[in-house]
Amino acid sequence: MNKEIKEPIRKKWIWIGLVLIVVGNVPWYFSEGFVEPYVLGFPLWAFIIFIFSILLCAYLSWVCLTQWKIVEEEEEAEK
Repeated sequence: MNKEIKEPIRKKWIWIGLVLIVVGNVPWYFSEGFVEPYVLGFPLWAFIIFIFSILLCAYLSWVCLTQWKIVEEEEEAEK
């Protein structure tokens, strides 16, 4: 059983994507007291945070499912 073991911590593009999503999730780019316009009943900044939060969840799920290949049985057998 020779499966490839991959750890996403060593891939720089994963970290770059994570940093961009987290920076987009913080509403630093709006002025203080900015409330309007409204999108679906929410202030624009709250709607953007919601979208970036969903994007962050999807990105981390994708990374864990597709980029993280750890063979636990082989690791346990080495101990």
